[in-house]
Amino acid sequence: MLPSNWFHPKHQMIGLQSPTLFGLMFALALGGCTKAQAADGEYREAENALACQRNTGGWPKNYDRKAVLTKQQLPAVLGARAKLDSTIDNGATYQEIRILADAYRKSGDTRYRDAAVRGIEFLLAAQYDNGGWPQYYPRATGYHQHITYNDDAMIGVMELFRDIVEKEPGLEFVSEKIHSRCDTALEKGLECILKTQVVLDGQRTVWCAQHDRETFKPAKARSYELASLSGAESVRIVQYLMGIEKPDPAVIEAIEGAVAWFDRVQLRGIRQVTVNAPGTAKGRDKQIVADSGAPPLWARFYDLKTQKPFFCSRDGVPRASIAEISYERRNGYSWLGEYARELLDEQYPAWKP
Repeated sequence: MLPSNWFHPKHQMIGLQSPTLFGLMFALALGGCTKAQAADGEYREAENALACQRNTGGWPKNYDRKAVLTKQQLPAVLGARAKLDSTIDNGATYQEIRILADAYRKSGDTRYRDAAVRGIEFLLAAQYDNGGWPQYYPRATGYHQHITYNDDAMIGVMELFRDIVEKEPGLEFVSEKIHSRCDTALEKGLECILKTQVVLDGQRTVWCAQHDRETFKPAKARSYELASLSGAESVRIVQYLMGIEKPDPAVIEAIEGAVAWFDRVQLRGIRQVTVNAPGTAKGRDKQIVADSGAPPLWARFYDLKTQKPFFCSRDGVPRASIAEISYERRNGYSWLGEYARELLDEQYPAWKP
């Protein structure tokens, strides 16, 4: 039986199939690590990444990277390799590659290097011809097919590829051939970012959390994640663009337009607080209160026409305030935050030409 925290409860547990199971079990249990290293967990995350890597080369999301696996638990973990649930959601795959690269740098164990290369190959294969990345690959249905900025998925991949291209410490093992492919992928990804930036009334604004892979238009995901302007994910996109050396006029225009939008739509004079709420599911509740001294906030979603914040329950109906949506969604999602504060106060002024 797998530990209860191995996968997030809402995700399906994994099965069993592997022709070289017992050999893999012992290789993964200790591999190139010493017993002391395995005991103190120095390479535990890397070993778990080896165990959970799919045949596609990618990884699933929401497993416990720091779980302590026994030899009795490994068969079920290894048996899930044939699943087609590889994703870049919630940091999956690109973070595993970084974990493995770091483990290879420290240990010289080629298992880590080889698994990382397979992961990079997976990400290269997953990219659309138009430069975007879907949330899942190769099996993507519904909104998982969209070009996905949600939870920084696509930007996380591009930041990894940028580090590979720039031969950042720990990633020097990547071959010149793959290095070149990553460089091309970055060029295509940048084109996609510029094409998906939403233009309203002739002005560049920001991005939706996901865009249609064919039309590039903002797209809906889950029932409460409507097509919109994202006050959260767009920050990381701008930060990525500001990291481009010698940006061309199109990139500069994209940055300037997004920063101006963040400045226009910031919410001042309010603070989000958590109050005791006896008798509720969590015993607490979120509220918005007036506070003239509060730092600026940004909403997660802004309407594509009015550019005003909205909030949404699972019924898919946008509402003007967080108080109007269900208790479950109000307290189970990030609706407001200081998302762009550091960008406006520090990062953009430091970057500005």
